[in-house]
Amino acid sequence: MGNPRPSPEPGSRLPLRERKKQRTREALVDTALELFTERGFQGVTLDELCDAVDTSKRTFFRHFSSKEDVAMTPLLDLWRAFLDDLETREPGGGPLLDLLQEALLAALDRMPADQWAARVLLSRGLAEHTPSMDAHGLRFCRDTTQAALGVLERRLGLTTADDPRPRLAIDMLVAAFHCALDTWTSTPGAPTRGALAAHVRTACAALPGSLTLPTDAAPQEPSPSR
Repeated sequence: MGNPRPSPEPGSRLPLRERKKQRTREALVDTALELFTERGFQGVTLDELCDAVDTSKRTFFRHFSSKEDVAMTPLLDLWRAFLDDLETREPGGGPLLDLLQEALLAALDRMPADQWAARVLLSRGLAEHTPSMDAHGLRFCRDTTQAALGVLERRLGLTTADDPRPRLAIDMLVAAFHCALDTWTSTPGAPTRGALAAHVRTACAALPGSLTLPTDAAPQEPSPSR
């Protein structure tokens, strides 16, 4: 997508110039989410956003492709980190879905714990009322899926053109993540990155059972109202 990668692994230190770029990028993300939340996505121009951060539109476009891009950065960074991890993760001989899950959880662990969770909540709230963010997310998801398939073919030798299983495995991981994300965002209080990881594990563990769930299961009795 041409955007900078997320923060480096803990313990590593970027050169001063790169740290300044990273601070500018984070300031753009935080300011954009704050202004969009306060005034609405359409209520803030790109010029106003750049002025608030005291930077230029040229600098903005070095980091992001659009207002939608900056507003969705928290989750986009997670999936970029997922692709990075997938490039270097050793297969281990287990099921592909397990490898994909491990790569996603490792990527999640790389996200800044407190700031990232707060940014995701703001971004998700904006997306609920901004169709253009949904469209941007769908394009990014498609591109990420294709990139992941390329990694699996290149590193694991999987044939992805004629075999639907790698694509379905990735699609199931994405579906499980969105299920976990919905549960996480609806949790009372301030959800944490660790809580999201737990929900991801739970959702992924439910995938095999979802494929064999019988249609004649007895309906659940509704819980009595209080």
